Amino acid sequence: MLQTRVTELFDVEYPIVQGGMQWVGRAELISAVANAGALGFLTALTQPSPEDLEKEIARTREMTNKPFGVNLTIMPSLKPVPYEEYVQVIIESGIKAVETAGRNPEPFMPAFKEAGIKVIHKCTSVRHSVKAEAIGCDAVSIDGFECAGHPGEDDIPALVLIPATADQVKIPLVASGGFADGRGLAAALALGAEGINMGTRFMVTQEAPIHEEIKQVLVDASERDTALILRSQRNTGRVYRNSVADKVIEIEATGEATMADLGPLISGQKGRQVLEQAEIDKGLLYAGMVVGLINDVPSCKELVERIVADAEAIINQRMAAAVA
Repeated sequence: MLQTRVTELFDVEYPIVQGGMQWVGRAELISAVANAGALGFLTALTQPSPEDLEKEIARTREMTNKPFGVNLTIMPSLKPVPYEEYVQVIIESGIKAVETAGRNPEPFMPAFKEAGIKVIHKCTSVRHSVKAEAIGCDAVSIDGFECAGHPGEDDIPALVLIPATADQVKIPLVASGGFADGRGLAAALALGAEGINMGTRFMVTQEAPIHEEIKQVLVDASERDTALILRSQRNTGRVYRNSVADKVIEIEATGEATMADLGPLISGQKGRQVLEQAEIDKGLLYAGMVVGLINDVPSCKELVERIVADAEAIINQRMAAAVA
């Protein structure tokens, strides 16, 4: 049995986390992850209002009696987001685990702490992880350059970033970016992490609420089929390489790209159409390089149990044999 400070902190069976994903982190997936013994996070801002988040939390509880959390991504927005109201719903709903991402969650930490909520903050650098520990976060999730979404601007891959972070923080560390199987979990533990976070891999499961054709696109993809966008805006994102990503890169290559130029292409609503209607060239599809390691569409239970069994076999057999 793989037990770490992460399993103890969040009261879950396995040191595997399903982080927040816009449009994907809904009750169907989160409950399946929880029932599999891992830790799933509902994505708060997938819900159009705090009231809708309250309903989604209740809907998740109808599907599982195991622990799960809520992701709250704090980002600048043209339309003001009522973060304080989302925080209040999280607290009043009795959620005990929150994953924060984006900007510094410090303004919300007193409320979370008073409610007894454990906070894990997503970071893309050692310095941000150190800051997260300093403001009272209970754990950090460190995103290597391989990850989907926003890997930051330092371009440090997980093989270096995980141990570098582990050397600098005392709170539990979850490794993110490039993880899909037991080999990755065993490697993460060896590098100093106490669990792994997976996004893209959980997108390609039976319970993920996205179109089956998109799941197959990701199964068919290789590790070379992602692209980096928004580098010119210092808001780098890793996405599946489709015609929209290519167009964004083309505009950025002029050296004169503005968000006004890019906005229509990177629209979140168009990305939602990709996920839900399989219109692959309608918008952006966020995916990590780990697509090169994804070859099937299992249930969450099958996936989690396979990862844990393979990791245990690697640790107990292959690694043990190497030092025998």
